[in-house]
Amino acid sequence: MIGGIGYGLLVIALVTSLVAMVTSIYGACARSAAMLETARRAALVTFPLLTISVITLLYLLVSGHFEYAYVYQTTDLAMPLYLKLAALWGGQEGSLLFWCWLLSGFTFLVLVRKWKTERDLLPWVITVTSFTLLFFLFLVLFFENPFLRYFITMGGDVVSSLFPPVLSILANPTDGSGLNPLLRHVGMVIHPPTLYLGFTGFVIPFAYAIAVLITGRTDDHWVKSTRKWSLAAWLFLSIGLILGSRWAYDVLGWGGYWGWDPVEISALMPWLTGTAYLHSMVTQEKRGLFKHWNIALIILTFCLVIFGTFLTRSGMLSSVHAFSQSAIGPAFFIFISIIFIFFIILSFFVIVIK
Repeated sequence: MIGGIGYGLLVIALVTSLVAMVTSIYGACARSAAMLETARRAALVTFPLLTISVITLLYLLVSGHFEYAYVYQTTDLAMPLYLKLAALWGGQEGSLLFWCWLLSGFTFLVLVRKWKTERDLLPWVITVTSFTLLFFLFLVLFFENPFLRYFITMGGDVVSSLFPPVLSILANPTDGSGLNPLLRHVGMVIHPPTLYLGFTGFVIPFAYAIAVLITGRTDDHWVKSTRKWSLAAWLFLSIGLILGSRWAYDVLGWGGYWGWDPVEISALMPWLTGTAYLHSMVTQEKRGLFKHWNIALIILTFCLVIFGTFLTRSGMLSSVHAFSQSAIGPAFFIFISIIFIFFIILSFFVIVIK
């Protein structure tokens, strides 16, 4: 069962993310280099695990395994290969898995290098990135699983389930329903991935900012270390917004490039704060100003990323960009609340008490 392999790897990735988070906190508190190295390796291994899981889902999409609910809902036999590949992010379940994969990829890239001058920040960077990935993996595994299959019960009902219900048989549709016609555009191949790269790329400077608050190290070194990550995330987000405006102009005819709906505006919000961060980051490097302001800006940018994702995936807004109604809205609200509360407590400790 190919889908079972993809699901099993997701479970293992969830466990390794949890191990990375716990061991990094323990390693920092106990000053244990061995535990810290265990945390780093656990965080690194999530990327290959999720890579294989993504490849598994791509194989199901391309080969037309319509017994899988996600494959049935996003592909059909008439779709060209490039749209079948783009179906990975064409639905709620697949796009969340793709998001997890990108998060793990950015974490892998930042942790694979040698940490010498920032050794005190390493455990908290691992903790923040692993906690974020853990949250999204939790959503995929327990709310929006792309590896559910269709089964026909004895009463004739069709249900989607990971395991066969009692007295049921596996459904075997000959074709799928395919993507929304508005999504059958070349922009579907480029626009969502670039946006997701921009969104997930901000997790690295965000993790550094939290690490700086925890350690109390507010010098300019963390800004220099995250410059390339911030620039890359901002660049991908900029490209994604430009491509999205062109797609809307071609397909929806909203009266101009900026005739966007609320979901597109929610993607613009982190771009604005991210742009402000890039400018004030340069000021901090050259003049030593805006140290606390930069920390607040990058945390706000990541919170707006999560908030925009919440608006898109909770079903609160009616839009061609938004996914259908889902139960993950409250989970996003709790996640954003945790970030804000933790940031306020840390800021009070660092700025007021110290």
